[in-house]
Formats: sequence, structure tokens, C-alpha cells
Amino acid sequence: MLPFISYKHNISLDSLLHLHPDKEVEEEERTNSSSSSFLLTMGSCFPKQIERRKAISTERKTMRDLHQSCGEDFPACALRPTDRKNWMAGLNPEKIHIHKILWPGTHDSATNKIGFPCITRPFAQCQTLSIYQQLVIGTRVLDIRVQKDRRVCHGILVTYSIDVVIRDIKKFLSETKSEIILLEIRTEYGHDDPPDFEQYLVHQFGEVLIHQDDNVFNKTIAELFPKRIICVWKPRNSPPPKAGGVLWSSGHLKDDWINTDLPSTKFESNLKCLSEQPPISTRTFFYRVENTVTPQPDYPIVCVKSVTGRIHEYARLFITQCFSRGIENRLQIFSTDFIDEDFVDACVAVTYSRIERKA
Repeated sequence: MLPFISYKHNISLDSLLHLHPDKEVEEEERTNSSSSSFLLTMGSCFPKQIERRKAISTERKTMRDLHQSCGEDFPACALRPTDRKNWMAGLNPEKIHIHKILWPGTHDSATNKIGFPCITRPFAQCQTLSIYQQLVIGTRVLDIRVQKDRRVCHGILVTYSIDVVIRDIKKFLSETKSEIILLEIRTEYGHDDPPDFEQYLVHQFGEVLIHQDDNVFNKTIAELFPKRIICVWKPRNSPPPKAGGVLWSSGHLKDDWINTDLPSTKFESNLKCLSEQPPISTRTFFYRVENTVTPQPDYPIVCVKSVTGRIHEYARLFITQCFSRGIENRLQIFSTDFIDEDFVDACVAVTYSRIERKA
């Protein structure tokens, strides 16, 4: 049986043949009764699939009800930057302290051309924009996964070389003056580290790298110039970056990942884990919240976009909940699959409210 990638997991070709992804997206909006008859085709998996569909339907309703009752309301939420490519410059680099930024990020950033179109790509693609395009619309945190030959990957699927990512970053930096990028590069799970990769990154970015230093969090963007990149390197087997070195180690970028395709479960887990973090004003590491859910190998919907769509639209609701629950002072990196301008605008609005002391 041939393995297919399903976001974080492998799934058999046999299970995919039972269901066309587009058909599943359509079916997901129908009633449980019609869904039950559709799932009769699932054979021995029928009872389990019925329960899974009920759970998903219930959680989607929970999210809709919360959205309807709470809405999207937080300080400066109506703000729309006139120039997303230079939004940090627009907020004044001399006023923006690193710890006050709500960093808009992308999850599995370099997957826009992963795998084969219409064949394997839907099961691993988390972004449709190139790295350069993401930076232009306002993304400032990149999540890059590599394997031993320096090609970007997501699970077993591969795409272009890391050189493409670096070229896009350099192009963006050459066209802007005041934008800071947080670049995370890690060796993908199940793969070997690229040889001599730390030296390679230092050589590629050179003088624009912001050295590992806990005091960085209290500095303004202007105080860091002309350095522009905080680069976190997370190898699997090679020695991690040394304390005080050019690159930042894994302990400086943390998150709490819950592997689920249930939107309300993920939403509440994100809020709970965030509430347990120290405030951004005292933190000496970056903490990331990911507004994503994950396709599961025991359920027929395995295309990333249709699954992550269950939570994608609730980014502003999440920020609203952070304010209403009194944990907005812990929110620091907010990332998503398939980033868009509205997601960036929400993060910029929070950053603006912080530096203008409206939050």
C-alpha cells in the first residue's frame, strides 16, 4: 500500500480512493443524517467515522456560536496598514520594542510548491504564497523545515532548495529598511541534519543576523539596525547553537502543539497554554500560538486546506478572547496556514495598540 502524506501523518492510498477531497468539503456542511448515509461507503470504519463527524460538527457549531456571541473586538481592531510590506516602518521603529510586537507568522512556510500539483501537494501544502510574497503582505515569522540535502520538506514530501528561501528573504530585505524577520529553520522530523548547516546560515546572512542575546527583547527595532534577522536553528542530531552565538537555539522559540482536527479543542488548548506563559514584558524567549488544526490519518479528509479552514477564520476571535480573558499580554507570535492580509492586519493592530499604550 502506497503511503501518502497527511500533514503530520502517513495515510494509505486505499483510504483516499473512497473520497474525493472536494466532495468531502461539500459534505462537511451537510446535516448529520445525510452524512451518515454517505459514510456507509466507509465499510468497517462506519461507526468510528460517524462519531468523528459528529464531533467535528459539534465543535464547528461551538466556534460559530462563540463567534456570534463575542464577535471581533479588541483595541485598534479596525486598523488597516496602508503599506503591509513596510508595516513596522509605518509604526515607527524607534517606538517598537521587540517584546511588544505581535508577530504574524506562517506555519510550514515554504510549502507553496511542495510535492506534485493535484496529486500529493494538497496533503502537505500549508501556504500558496512564496516566501517573498508572504513577507510583502506582512508575514514576519517563517517556519522552514529542511532535510539533509538542504531541500525544504514537509514529512516525506520535498520541494525547492533552502537557497530559494534565502534568495526571497534577501530580496525582501533589499527592498525594505526597517522590517525585522524571525526566521526559524529546523530539521524535519524523521530526517537528518544538513551537514555544516549552521556555518552555511551564518555565511548566507552575515552581518544582518541579530546575535543571541536576552536583552534583545527590550530593545527597539531602531536599536538593532542594521541587523534584521533573528535566526533560530533547530537541528535534530547536530550540536545546537551555543549560548551568545550568532544563531538562536530552540529554547528561544517555544510553542505547545496539540495534534487534532477539532477546531474548538485546538482553540481552547491554545488559550490555556498561552495563559500559562509569563508576560511578554518579562519573557526571554519567543512563544508561538498556531491558529491551525491537523488532518488525522483515521479520517478521510486529509487535504490541509479543507481541514485547517475549520479554524482559519477565527484568528480575530482568538485575539478577542485573549483580551476578554486577560491574557493579551502573553500573546507574541501568532501563525497560520494560508496567511492572508486580514490575519496580518489583526497582528499589526495589536502591535499598534501596545506601542500607543491602548492595550
